Amino acid sequence: MQIRNRKIIACIFVAAAVLAFSAPLFAKSKAAKVVVKLQNGQGKAVGTATLSNAPNGIKIALNLHDLTPGEHAIHFHQMAKCEAPDFKSAGGHFNPDSKHHGLQNPEGPHAGDIPNFTVNVKGKSKATVVAPNMTLGDDAHSVFSNGGTALMIHAKADDGKTDPAGNAGDRIACGVVTK
Repeated sequence: MQIRNRKIIACIFVAAAVLAFSAPLFAKSKAAKVVVKLQNGQGKAVGTATLSNAPNGIKIALNLHDLTPGEHAIHFHQMAKCEAPDFKSAGGHFNPDSKHHGLQNPEGPHAGDIPNFTVNVKGKSKATVVAPNMTLGDDAHSVFSNGGTALMIHAKADDGKTDPAGNAGDRIACGVVTK
């Protein structure tokens, strides 16, 4: 009987230790949300993108308006700067691994490459896309790396393979992503 009680007590201590040590891990994995305000080259607000953790990257819930209808590329760019009118201050695509552009490129993708989304005929989009190679953490693939990144919407769709930017066209909307 005493041996059985000792085993139960030992199991309770092990379980308590596991919970105590894993609690911070669970706290870090809670879905933090970051709201990115996007504006066009004239400084007009065109909506928001809400970033949250997903099992396979970052989920981006778009709530956009006043954009041209059709398919558009969206990427994370390397600098947390959105200087109008052309947003070139954001630099190139976020690419900490020095890979080639494109989710379909065998030598890619850039960490900042994201699937295209569609804007309806009224100029609105409530699409949700996933950035599969990005995080909201403190690692090299974090949207907060080196002081932050920029979330960029392009005039055209990304072809998924052409280096360096998928023939996505002009940068038409931008939002800064920082802590």
